[in-house]
Amino acid sequence: MKRREFFGKSVLTAGGMGFLLPNLQGNHDFISDEYLGKNRKKKAKNIIFMVSDGMSSGTLTMGDLLIQKKTGKGSNWLNLYRENKVTRAVMDMASADSVITDNAAASSSWDGGFRVKNGSLNIRERGEVHLPIWQKYKQSGKKVGCVTTVPITHATPAGFCISTSSRSAKAEIAKMYSDIQFDVMMGGGEDIFAQHKNGNLLEIMKEKGFDIVTTNKEMGLLSGSKPVLGVFDKDDLPYELDRLHLPEKRDKVPSLAEMTKKAITLMKHHDQGFCLQVEGGKVDWAAHANDTLGLLYDQMAFDEAIGVAIEFAEENKETLVIITTDHGNANPGLYYGKEADRNFESLLKAKHTTSYLLNDVKKGESISNFRDRVKEFQGYELTEDECRILLKKYEDQPETGVYNDYKLPFEMYGNIMKKHTSVAFGGTEHSADYTELAMFGPGCHNLKPFIKNVDLHYFMLEITGVKNQF
Repeated sequence: MKRREFFGKSVLTAGGMGFLLPNLQGNHDFISDEYLGKNRKKKAKNIIFMVSDGMSSGTLTMGDLLIQKKTGKGSNWLNLYRENKVTRAVMDMASADSVITDNAAASSSWDGGFRVKNGSLNIRERGEVHLPIWQKYKQSGKKVGCVTTVPITHATPAGFCISTSSRSAKAEIAKMYSDIQFDVMMGGGEDIFAQHKNGNLLEIMKEKGFDIVTTNKEMGLLSGSKPVLGVFDKDDLPYELDRLHLPEKRDKVPSLAEMTKKAITLMKHHDQGFCLQVEGGKVDWAAHANDTLGLLYDQMAFDEAIGVAIEFAEENKETLVIITTDHGNANPGLYYGKEADRNFESLLKAKHTTSYLLNDVKKGESISNFRDRVKEFQGYELTEDECRILLKKYEDQPETGVYNDYKLPFEMYGNIMKKHTSVAFGGTEHSADYTELAMFGPGCHNLKPFIKNVDLHYFMLEITGVKNQF
């Protein structure tokens, strides 16, 4: 079927609403003639869009294996496959200027319906501005929101919500959130709002009618009568493994699953439905850092959030759950060796991530002290030579941080840890993998086995019966 013929017969047109077809490199013939003939009135009232940011296929596999070793059961994500509960596809995530996308371009492709250059949010090369899908849904009367483990102004949630030429414009993005008044926004980034150039944006938003929460306890008391901004740490939220072993963080910062459950609770009774984006944002950060523990514990935390979403969707019957990733990163995997199983199981005994460990190293730290902390936090015995090589990287270190471009010895440490964990990484950057995509709920069986990223935008509009706007 030709595209124009398809959209001429679409659910949107059948409902009396016009639909403008963009000129893109995508195929939007998702819904079959048979479906249209027999199920014209079937639509999803709600969407929960879940993104494990930077998840390579090896991350999905290892997360499932580690959950099996921990609980005796597989991951929620893979169990959906095992039990044949979802429709599955792979997705081409290329950006407008590269086969290897970044978070901003990936999110924009889903949410603006066009491929843009890496770094941009819903604005194309010639300046065309595209309305993000969460604004389209908000204008249609739905409640909308995002929850994430990184700053709420970060590229993935921002792509669902706003348009700007640079993903780095955090202050601008925060102001846009304030002006548009999204219904539920939760994650990190307290300082971005509190230290805004226009004044304390948290106080300004409170005066405008927002509920502002900064702790798990405060989140629990929310009633949903006002728009919500929850910022639970100054910048990004702690990795899940660190959060679990730092009492002050565990008490203050909710897990991704807890934020997901609360966001659903706050929006689920709205007559016209809701759309929620859920991001495991630090899966990507850990992959950049070759941080096996950060990667897999945050993947497991994301999987717990999947369980929350699917439980609600199974009961609700009107919710489409979309589970995916925006790109691969570092292509990690569990590699063969006679000690692989035992090495991999050792991850269950760890207390802290590599990122927590290496960011805490002080210049001039002694080899013995460093060895002791590696043993305490991760259970591994490093040699003196390994410690010496790692510590040498701090001698001329001007700054620290999570990403490898800050020159902390993440990649080196990851290579050393391979013999202890049997987990190895292919690099420290994004990769061009076709990404995993699964759908559960109304409309899921209309998903074709291979799609382009931009197709997902039109699929969501079509299956919810919401008019497209440019």
